[in-house]
Amino acid sequence: MNKIAHAIKDQFGTELVKNLSMSRIVLSLVIAFGLGLFIFFIYRVTYSGVLYHRTFAFSLVMLSMITAVVIMTISSNLALSLGMVGALSIVRFRTAVKDVNDTVFMFWAITAGIMTGTGYYFISSLSTLTLGLLYYLLVFFGFKSQKSLYLLVIRYDKSAANKINGLIHTLPRNKVKSKTASSGGIELALEIKLSDESLSLVDKMEEQEGIRSVSLLSYTGETTR
Repeated sequence: MNKIAHAIKDQFGTELVKNLSMSRIVLSLVIAFGLGLFIFFIYRVTYSGVLYHRTFAFSLVMLSMITAVVIMTISSNLALSLGMVGALSIVRFRTAVKDVNDTVFMFWAITAGIMTGTGYYFISSLSTLTLGLLYYLLVFFGFKSQKSLYLLVIRYDKSAANKINGLIHTLPRNKVKSKTASSGGIELALEIKLSDESLSLVDKMEEQEGIRSVSLLSYTGETTR
């Protein structure tokens, strides 16, 4: 493998692969792939949003490997590192990250790639496994409550406004997110916490006269403590 690296160096007449052996390149890529796969697994099992984006989860694996390659390339040549920093400074990524948690996982994948690219395999592996385990425990044993947050959308006639107000008081603690009135009726959106046992209350609301429809959506917005 070292002979292949030296052949590439002689062929292109550059010091691009200086201090880099083929075994180190392959080892770094394999470790970065494994760590990225572990980060992807933690993201998948702890995801609590409404829409799960598989492409973003897969990109965490690629992000770890790409970062490792960039770091290995930069560390092998000083002139190339300066040029790459200048090139990356003009790149603009316009994809918006809507969830703060997604940003944390992206930073986690990049950090794992940086440590792997610099050759700190033990530190990158130990820290990634430890962070993943701690995050898993926090989600499932620390911050996971018996009640889930939902968005309750009620569409009803104007004549049933008083009845709706009475029904709302029978529901658990809730917060009005929006209320839209039109000639066709009224649409009310409530932020509410419900347990599995309380979901039957929503079914009974649809049976009331004057209520056109009741929708219950999983919601990850901010709550009022």
